[in-house]
Amino acid sequence: MGDVLAGFHAVWEFGSDSVLIRYERGIRTPKLFQALGERRVPFAAIERVSLGPARRGAVALRMVPRAGADPLAEAAAGQLGEGTDPYRLVLPAERAVPAEESAGRLSGLLGPPGPADGFLVAAPEPPLAFKAYDGKASFDGTTVRFRWSWTGASSEKWKAGDRSFAVADLGGVEWRASQAREGHLRLLSRGEDPDAPHAPPDRNPAAIVFGLGYGQVHESLPFAAAVLEAVRRRAPKAAVPRQARRDPADIAERIRHLGELHRSGLVTDEEFSSKKAELLAEL
Repeated sequence: MGDVLAGFHAVWEFGSDSVLIRYERGIRTPKLFQALGERRVPFAAIERVSLGPARRGAVALRMVPRAGADPLAEAAAGQLGEGTDPYRLVLPAERAVPAEESAGRLSGLLGPPGPADGFLVAAPEPPLAFKAYDGKASFDGTTVRFRWSWTGASSEKWKAGDRSFAVADLGGVEWRASQAREGHLRLLSRGEDPDAPHAPPDRNPAAIVFGLGYGQVHESLPFAAAVLEAVRRRAPKAAVPRQARRDPADIAERIRHLGELHRSGLVTDEEFSSKKAELLAEL
């Protein structure tokens, strides 16, 4: 696409098949954005894009990732607010027109909605570590380690001793944003039902508790995303069911919309031809 949108705290650069998000490092920039640095989001990872009002007369451009496309979004599980949403770009009101044009053009290049077959956005790279309320968590890419703190860990955790969890033995992670001391990262063993009864996080040796300045979002969430990505990467590949053919009427409507973008100059000849061929192949 070639568009560049500079907003508060980030710059979005639209390429031919992805959006490169570069986050600022200023003191007013959310710490999560500073920790992420930059992220490349393929169009295939985006389900939809929207433009709406923001505070103080600004506008907000937002991309919604497809389910299962981004380990960070999967780990966050909808717990991030607008101010720390890495897929939301707030721009001055005078940038509303180019933002709307970019949103319309991007919408015409997106694929069909629905869950992704696997992660399409890269997770933060290990080694990663953060200090929690009751211990320290570290991850080297293959093993997660919890080392308990003598000032904060419960007797149950002290009795269990410091723990090491091989990625090969894990089935997922549960991350909960902190409310005072209530945040935690719990590791799920392979085959474990995440909804099954389990010990509270402060007494569970497979969980580490954070809050009150320990293990904040910008430290614990990228950690959780990296572990989740490693777990999914090692998981056995399930057979992919044969995809049902799309409704011809839906394909025709998308091609019509793509043609309107092409005639208005928002989509290049090359982008129009490529996307039209991709849609026709789904019939």
